[in-house]
Amino acid sequence: MTRDIERGWDTERGWDIEREDGAALDLDEVLEVYRSSGLGERRPVADTGRMAAMVRNANLVITCRVGGELVGIARSVSDFSYVTYLSDIAVSSAYQRSGIGRALIDATRKEAPQAKLVLLSAPAAADYYPHIGFTRHESAWVLNP
Repeated sequence: MTRDIERGWDTERGWDIEREDGAALDLDEVLEVYRSSGLGERRPVADTGRMAAMVRNANLVITCRVGGELVGIARSVSDFSYVTYLSDIAVSSAYQRSGIGRALIDATRKEAPQAKLVLLSAPAAADYYPHIGFTRHESAWVLNP
């Protein structure tokens, strides 16, 4: 495998993983990834204004493109020192189970290497995260609006 670590390019798999400005992303492309990934079932994809704000206001957005097409996104909020909250990780269904999710997580960690990475798992993915080194935390709390 040939991999340009700095750029996130994997020639064997044809991925391009990089940090992007969420405000500059094409919202239609982002929404398609959310819908295709299954994450759209738990995010307000029908409320495009809210989704645009979610992507625009995330201060750490890592994307995966194949041939220029957006196929994965990791959307986070980070202080780049203590904690990075990985709000969303979505990979288009055609590319799931190919390693893109893990590559997005690795690239997110690289942007804030001293910060712990925190996420809330979708029920279907709960068994995946321990496999890649995450530990369960029993004292998370949610207060809905």
